[in-house]
Amino acid sequence: MAAASAREIRDGEVVVVGIGLPWVACVLAQRTHAPKLTFLLEIGVMNAEPKDTPVGVADPRNFYRATCWTSFRDVMGMSLQRGVVDVGCLGALEIDRFGNLNTTLLKDDSGKVRYCNGSAGGNDTASLAKRVVVIMRHEKRKLRQAIAHLTSPGFVGGRSRQELGLRGDGPHRLITDHAVIGFDPDTHSAMLLSLHPVVGLEEVLEKTGFPLHVPTEVPATPLPSAEEVRLLREEIDPKGIYLT
Repeated sequence: MAAASAREIRDGEVVVVGIGLPWVACVLAQRTHAPKLTFLLEIGVMNAEPKDTPVGVADPRNFYRATCWTSFRDVMGMSLQRGVVDVGCLGALEIDRFGNLNTTLLKDDSGKVRYCNGSAGGNDTASLAKRVVVIMRHEKRKLRQAIAHLTSPGFVGGRSRQELGLRGDGPHRLITDHAVIGFDPDTHSAMLLSLHPVVGLEEVLEKTGFPLHVPTEVPATPLPSAEEVRLLREEIDPKGIYLT
């Protein structure tokens, strides 16, 4: 998941990330093929060089050698609102076939609601970044036909971003522990792009709660290189805080 996500980031781009696997993927990209990327944490930290794996966005280990530390408002306003962010990397509780995200609440079969973290910078990032990469576990309860709450918009109701009045191209990739999923440029619906070598197509379809377009031939997701594995296990997350 981390390696596939990192490959979606290009050198020289401006990237906004939250903590967790999005952070891991961004650091991996920076230390491999994208050394000139501009790396923004939503709380206002820019281009830090963390010595250890942080456990939250406000963890001081996130601030080491940062070129700038401003504020959450500055990242949302001066970067996202101004349209200079190329990629937003997000996690989520739930996602639907049109890339709409829920990070606010969950409902069980009885209708009982459990509230979670909410949007933070997720809505701003999903609404304003030029493209969005979502990283999450591949489970039927998470990839849903209808999400319990719309926190961050993708292609709401299958409509285009222009029709919705939102900036950017919207959801670009959904990267799970089973597959890489894209979104059809015409229908805006989820389509399978590649399968990770550890799973089969039937398992992916069984664990997907919405219709997933499957092409005639589905390639395998390239495995991480030996250097990517070394960086992840020895430098970026040696204690397995996010990589399990």
